[in-house]
Amino acid sequence: MRSQLSIPRPAGIRYRARMTLQPSPVQPGAPASDGTVVRAWRYLYRVPFLVWHILVDLPVTLLLMMPPWGAREFGGARLDHRMVRAWSSGLLRAFGFRLVRIGTPVPAATLFVANHVSWVDIVTLHSQRMMGFVAKREIASWPLVGWLASRGETIFHQRGSTESLGGVLQVMLARLRSGHSVGVFPEGRTRDGREVGPFHARIFLAAVEAGAPVQPVALRYGADGSAQTIVAFQPKESFLGNFLRLIGEPPRVVEVVFLPPIVPGDAEGRRRIAELARARIVAAMQGGATGQAGPSAEPGRRE
Repeated sequence: MRSQLSIPRPAGIRYRARMTLQPSPVQPGAPASDGTVVRAWRYLYRVPFLVWHILVDLPVTLLLMMPPWGAREFGGARLDHRMVRAWSSGLLRAFGFRLVRIGTPVPAATLFVANHVSWVDIVTLHSQRMMGFVAKREIASWPLVGWLASRGETIFHQRGSTESLGGVLQVMLARLRSGHSVGVFPEGRTRDGREVGPFHARIFLAAVEAGAPVQPVALRYGADGSAQTIVAFQPKESFLGNFLRLIGEPPRVVEVVFLPPIVPGDAEGRRRIAELARARIVAAMQGGATGQAGPSAEPGRRE
């Protein structure tokens, strides 16, 4: 699901130059480029798994998310939230991704911010933590996908509309104050995987007003981010084209690096929070296996 949030730059705010990420060298033992036969074999066994996941696992997931079962808590988490995580993890496995988590997501209401590479980002984050994402309004009208997005607490935004953005910020504020987490991609759009673009400071306003922590999350595809450019949308590639291409890609790890949270009271407003969040994500993208996440980082937990 390719999300794109267009947010006007607030007046008086300067942005630093973009920092280009240097792709990590191919790790020893990493899958190399392969031929048509191997790629066809992957389609042969992954497509049936994907079809099963959609036609069988999805209806069961949706059934358990509905009232009255969905709101019930099991082991400290709502059942519908658990089902979203489980289904998202299964979808990633269907594409050959193996999850490795570094660090721990904040358990309380939090604004999670991450670098934006592909539609896979939302699935990856949902596999770790339930959060309502900000997404373009067009998604709401997509068959099945729109309904699923709504069930996933998505906040829809009309791109280019200042009025819509104001409404989105109000919804984000209400969500955070009521104990729900929100996920955003402050770059505003997906990129080619080679850089982390500037973060729009205004989107952090809801966290500042709610007094909620902001937790940066670095999404690294391939060992140490070596497959960022492969997972990213290629020039003029559609969502369907990216979806179909990734099914045939070699198995890869996806590292989800939860970095030390930023407490609004400890920073100088939304602009400073945006700068800190981006700096931590860029450092994690360039920092190797540990992500240079600081003292609160934990050893990777394999899913």
